[in-house]
Amino acid sequence: METAFKRTLLITAIVMIIVALGIFLTLLIESIPSLKSLGIKYLWNRTWDPVSNVYGALPFLIGTLLTSFLALIISIPFSYAIAIYLGEYKTKGGLHGFLKNIVELVAAVPSVIYGFWALVVLVPMVRSLETKVGTAPYGVGIFTASLVLAVMIIPYAASLGRELILMVPSALKEGAYSLGATRYEVLRHVILPYTRSGLLAGLLLSLGRALGETMAVTMVIGNTSILPHNIFSPGNTMASVIANEFTEADRTVYLSALIELGLVLFLVTVVINIIGKSIIKRFSHE
Repeated sequence: METAFKRTLLITAIVMIIVALGIFLTLLIESIPSLKSLGIKYLWNRTWDPVSNVYGALPFLIGTLLTSFLALIISIPFSYAIAIYLGEYKTKGGLHGFLKNIVELVAAVPSVIYGFWALVVLVPMVRSLETKVGTAPYGVGIFTASLVLAVMIIPYAASLGRELILMVPSALKEGAYSLGATRYEVLRHVILPYTRSGLLAGLLLSLGRALGETMAVTMVIGNTSILPHNIFSPGNTMASVIANEFTEADRTVYLSALIELGLVLFLVTVVINIIGKSIIKRFSHE
């Protein structure tokens, strides 16, 4: 039985590697016309003008990183608060089950629903905030997209964090209590250090979800190809511009430039995951 299980795991791993390589090679091959025509300057060119056959990925790269990391920063306090409350303070009972189900439901809501909700609720709120701070009251933009992304990714880190906190051995906590530690001290000095690498892994999972989100972001980011000047400016992400323009790409280089955006997004995700895993590994050995 154990041998069969190991064989199944090995086959699954090989299949996943083949799929990942297949995706990469497909994107690379389809990007060849763009790579030949535009070269490496494609990555730092600020202009995206299909009419003039000029393509630059920098505005979308900046937009993707801005929205994703800003959403991650916004979501961290809420994710950890939910994980700690359900994993340590309210581990049983009807309220625990209700809140747990709500968190899982939030993760299952389709992104287009989040987009509609953001248009109706978040956009007027952000527009009011922009009026107060003295910037152009677009309502849509990088900040609005980051807010809806933050709501969407909270359940991933919160659910994983809750499970990890529940798995902390009772002997460790009881030992700390027997030495006179308060509940806060147990949380700070026992639970969080014990689950640190897992909590970071949850954040990495959330970031990966934010990097690739398309529909909700497309509906509220403003969809402009201009490099954003601040977090309230309209913009675009790599995923949103592909969704908006892929069916309109009527020239080989135009279509290839969009596919190259997908290749860049794939590579950015891989690089961030590698960096994140190295950070997790470093913390897990401390």
